[in-house]
Amino acid sequence: MPDDRPYDIVLFGATGFTGALSAQYLARNAAPGCRWALAGRSRAKLEAVRERIGLPELPLLHADVTDPASLARIAGQARVVATTVGPYVAYGEPLVAACAAAGTHYADITGEPEFVDLMFARHHERARQSGAKIVHACGFDSVPHDLGAYFTVNRLPEGVPIEVSGFIRGNGRPSGGTVHSALAAVSRARQTARAALARREVEVRPTGRRARGTAGTPRYVGGWALPLPTIDPQIVARSARALERYGPDFTYRHHIAVRRLPAALGLAAGAGALVALAQIPPVRSWLLGRISPGDGPTPEQRAGSWFKVTFLGRGGGERVVTEVAGGDPGYDETAKMLAESALCLAFDDLPPVSGQVTTAVAMGDALIERLRRAGITFTVLSRSPK
Repeated sequence: MPDDRPYDIVLFGATGFTGALSAQYLARNAAPGCRWALAGRSRAKLEAVRERIGLPELPLLHADVTDPASLARIAGQARVVATTVGPYVAYGEPLVAACAAAGTHYADITGEPEFVDLMFARHHERARQSGAKIVHACGFDSVPHDLGAYFTVNRLPEGVPIEVSGFIRGNGRPSGGTVHSALAAVSRARQTARAALARREVEVRPTGRRARGTAGTPRYVGGWALPLPTIDPQIVARSARALERYGPDFTYRHHIAVRRLPAALGLAAGAGALVALAQIPPVRSWLLGRISPGDGPTPEQRAGSWFKVTFLGRGGGERVVTEVAGGDPGYDETAKMLAESALCLAFDDLPPVSGQVTTAVAMGDALIERLRRAGITFTVLSRSPK
């Protein structure tokens, strides 16, 4: 990565809810020598964010998703661009293309499988050639799950089949941007399937090894574990395909954990109803009108939010239980994860990979250590024979 670029990090989308939290985190935690800037469409809104975080001299750059030349300019000036501008399937591709062409590392917080697959099909090869690391899902989707599975695998024997199951618990309230992205994703099942096919047509998978990621199956493990069909198991499986440490035959299963059966049944019914309603355009528009992008929970509400992801790993006759835990999953911790990912890509000694890669492949242990120092815990709870 060229050192003569004026900025180590450019944060695009700092005027949104999560973007502003990411800017605040960088203001408090970036090293004094870090050269960073805010980018967005409205200078007045960027100035308001700059004033709020107390850095009156912080550079502000104009960038607009409808103006590819402006995105090419910020990509050419930065070593890393981090973006919170979603829904990504609607607004994200021009920036990915600009970073892939400029050899600029890229990080976002998408949880949209369609977008991730399309970006691989269209821009992975260009990024691989330019040296850019394109790293999607650098927020709660999917850092705790991807790095948690990686952390668990590294505590099991090498060269053996491995199974890992993840179980999420926690609470939190969504922002407007998250609601809009989620409803867009669940309403685009056909487009998502086409994007997955486009990826499969160009993706080279390893020979002699298998890696699978699934939403799991309902089970009782001291509480009810329900399948969780998010992007997370796909991301974990991609890490496993790229890294031989996951063994010759790897399986990851993803769940949400609920203590009581009535709550489990209500959660399953509510999720099914939301997916069904999102397919009806007038109803989807009504749902989107209930909350606007930029809205989000108050600091007091976020302070009471938390998450824990417990991983059960088995392989080579051994069993290990680990946990990744932190505070407010959707916003405070997502902002922290995105900012630390950008800092990691800009400053740390990382594996020599490029193209579209996962957090485990691109940053692995370096990002785990950063997140630990920032207060997110990675813990081994128990070890025992299988």
